[in-house]
Amino acid sequence: MRIIYVDADACPVKSEVYRVAQRYALRVKVVANTGLRVPDDPLFEAVVCSGFGAADDWIAAQAGAGDIVVTADIPLAGRCLEQGARVLGPTGREFTDRDIGAALATRELLDALRQGGAMTGGPAPMGPKDRSRFLSKLDELANAVRRAHPAP
Repeated sequence: MRIIYVDADACPVKSEVYRVAQRYALRVKVVANTGLRVPDDPLFEAVVCSGFGAADDWIAAQAGAGDIVVTADIPLAGRCLEQGARVLGPTGREFTDRDIGAALATRELLDALRQGGAMTGGPAPMGPKDRSRFLSKLDELANAVRRAHPAP
């Protein structure tokens, strides 16, 4: 299908997604729990899914082979991989079938440590290197998807 789905509620790289999508004429569906603005371009669409987990459920139901999902949500990444989509985190880390199990286990461990009070805080803020790595990897995935799933 060749659509980029963006889990947008806390996504810091939406502008980077728009740039790559315009370069390759890929459609983008920006999915969130509340309304948000997307650039005025027919390639881009905002999708609002209200309710806890509704945006994740919608993305997981729509994404499939030939699509790219941008999310920091590891369980959502796993669900999308099961559907054949390529998944990229906002720091440029691609989730794959080989590493999603370890990523889920690490997430569970860190969540347990936070709940037990042994660990506080969240991920480090996005830096210029993260954005550059994300752009490079998204460009690479866009090309890979276009080769593997040519437009009809």
